[in-house]
Amino acid sequence: MLNHEESLDLVFRALGDRTRRALVERLVRGPASVSELAEPLTMSLAAVVQHLQVLETAGIVRSEKTGRVRTCRLEPEALRVGEHWLGQQRTTWESRLDRLGEFLAGPETTEGST
Repeated sequence: MLNHEESLDLVFRALGDRTRRALVERLVRGPASVSELAEPLTMSLAAVVQHLQVLETAGIVRSEKTGRVRTCRLEPEALRVGEHWLGQQRTTWESRLDRLGEFLAGPETTEGST
C-alpha cells in the first residue's frame, strides 16, 4: 500500500496534465466507456488509454471491462487526498496572512517616542 506522500505525488502528477483533468471533469458527470471519453479529444484511442492508466495508478479512476467495453468511473477518495493537503496549505497561509495584517495594522512607533 502507498503511503500518504506517495499517494499525494501520484494524484498531483496525474492532475498536472490538461487531458487527464478533462477526463476527470467528464467522469464527474458519471461513468463512461473509453470510447466515449476519447470521442471529444484530438488524440488516438491508445493515447487516451495511456492517460487513463496514469489516472488509475493514482487511484483517481477505476475501470472494469465487460465484454469488449471498458467503463471508467471516478474514485473521489483519491481526490480527497489532494483536497485535504490543499486545505491544510490554505489554512496555514490564511493564518500567516492574518498575523501579517495584524502586524501591519498595529500601533505605529515613532523614533522620537520613549
